[in-house]
Amino acid sequence: MEKYAVIVAGGEGTRIGGALPKQFRDIDGRPMLWWSLKAFHDEDPSTRLRVVLHPGFFDDWDLMIKALPTDEQFEHEVICGGRSRTESVMNGINGIPATSDALIAIHDAARPLVTTDMISRGWMAALTAGGAVPVVPVTDSLRRLTEDGSVAVNRDDFAVVQTPQVFRSDLLKAAYGKVPPGIYSDDATVFEAAGMKPALYEGSPRNMKVTNPGDLEIAALMLRDK
Repeated sequence: MEKYAVIVAGGEGTRIGGALPKQFRDIDGRPMLWWSLKAFHDEDPSTRLRVVLHPGFFDDWDLMIKALPTDEQFEHEVICGGRSRTESVMNGINGIPATSDALIAIHDAARPLVTTDMISRGWMAALTAGGAVPVVPVTDSLRRLTEDGSVAVNRDDFAVVQTPQVFRSDLLKAAYGKVPPGIYSDDATVFEAAGMKPALYEGSPRNMKVTNPGDLEIAALMLRDK
């Protein structure tokens, strides 16, 4: 079974501030994007790594990689991102054989704390179900906004979705070929829009998404602890 990891880093990451997009910001001495490459490489060095980037940052990324020690320059292919995450993923999976003998993991570069254990769970879940999405329980109380204000809802009816989302290559590529053009929140949504249902597998509360400036410091502390 061939494995492909498509790490989506095509955005400009302006919300977090600073001159560089967030996927290039330093976390514990390495670019944020590098940590995802390391996790997939450590889990299985034979996994084929693909990084989807905004074309304006190809040179920046190349310089960052070349500045690292040789044993940390994990081999990977750099692919041009699209105008949306959906287009970036489509570019990232283009060229991967549409076969039942390959798995594709789609992972957001903004989640640098993904672990090898979680990656392994994703491969195994997708191998069985054809598509699998990591989730964690909701721990906060939730309210649904209404025209009149809000109403409490049962948090046990909800789960927080993470990445990597993992799919059999032929099924994922068929899904992206079936759905109409549009903006989809994640790959599981595309999978479902094409009439298929992904399984759920255990995510991790530590697999946070770096979004705001303070998240950089939190991620660095968690990486040192790991």
